[in-house]
Amino acid sequence: MESYSRTVRWLVWGGLAVVILAVLFAFIREQRAPGSSPAESGLAKRDLPVISQLSDFTLTNQMAQPVGLAKFANKVWFADIIFTRCPGPCPVMTKRMAELQAHFAAEPDVAFATLTTDPGHDTPAVMQRFAGRFGANAERWQFLTGDKPEIVRLAVDGMKLIAREKPPGEQATPEDLFIHATIFVAIDRQGRLRGVLESMEDGWKEKAISIANSLLIEPAK
Repeated sequence: MESYSRTVRWLVWGGLAVVILAVLFAFIREQRAPGSSPAESGLAKRDLPVISQLSDFTLTNQMAQPVGLAKFANKVWFADIIFTRCPGPCPVMTKRMAELQAHFAAEPDVAFATLTTDPGHDTPAVMQRFAGRFGANAERWQFLTGDKPEIVRLAVDGMKLIAREKPPGEQATPEDLFIHATIFVAIDRQGRLRGVLESMEDGWKEKAISIANSLLIEPAK
């Protein structure tokens, strides 16, 4: 029975990964369409597709305050998923998100969210210490933890981020606990997923800025 349950979990995660990768491939192919100028391939002059609509959620930020979709009302915001014990890309991802925070410091309509895959360990206090390492502005950048099903619903179902626990046999170190996406997603003022970019690629920052600027100039609806 345990083997059957494990097989079912792998099939579910595998199917979800295929769907998410297909969405990302289609989005990246659209960005790199033949004949596009560099500005257009950076999304400076293109309409961004609506990938999904986020539903409301209830999580807790690094200040132990409840946070839902209303916190980001009428904001353009970037989000990612990490865990504070991560021995791999998480510190780099968070440093790069901090670069975006600095770039948009004078733009109050741009906000940020970082979710954790490890809510059992990443309490608000832990998240607050981690946020402090990167100079996160608690008014603009929410580090979110809470019930795991709620995190999965927002991150995987809504934001199309990949995240799963690593079986013990796959862990290279005791801290090597999760596999998760290294992408940043961009959400528009209506809470719709509109942009996806790989945070570890060259040119990531220019793409992120271009996406945000495109969403900022969209007419209010």
